[in-house]
Amino acid sequence: MSQFNAVTVTKAANIYFDGQVTSRTLIFPDGQRKTLGIMQPGEFAFSTQAAERMEILSGELDVQLPGEDGWKPVQSGESFEVPAHATFTIRVRSLTDYCCSFLS
Repeated sequence: MSQFNAVTVTKAANIYFDGQVTSRTLIFPDGQRKTLGIMQPGEFAFSTQAAERMEILSGELDVQLPGEDGWKPVQSGESFEVPAHATFTIRVRSLTDYCCSFLS
């Protein structure tokens, strides 16, 4: 899906790591939430309360998921999931455009 219709967009940006990672929150009529964002190259650790699916729209990164020792490469057109109440680390290799879906 290349666009979302009938959503509410939160005007204020979510800004992390001194602006190296930014996103905007979308809220759907059924209450579902997603964020659309950009990550600059670098290494970042995130903690999540809800389970997430990270879809990489463009760019490339490596992710280290909870309980895994190694890094998994992820590039444009691919995604990965993170369980609820977890911390994961991302090593962004090139400017990356992403969509994060919060799973119920």
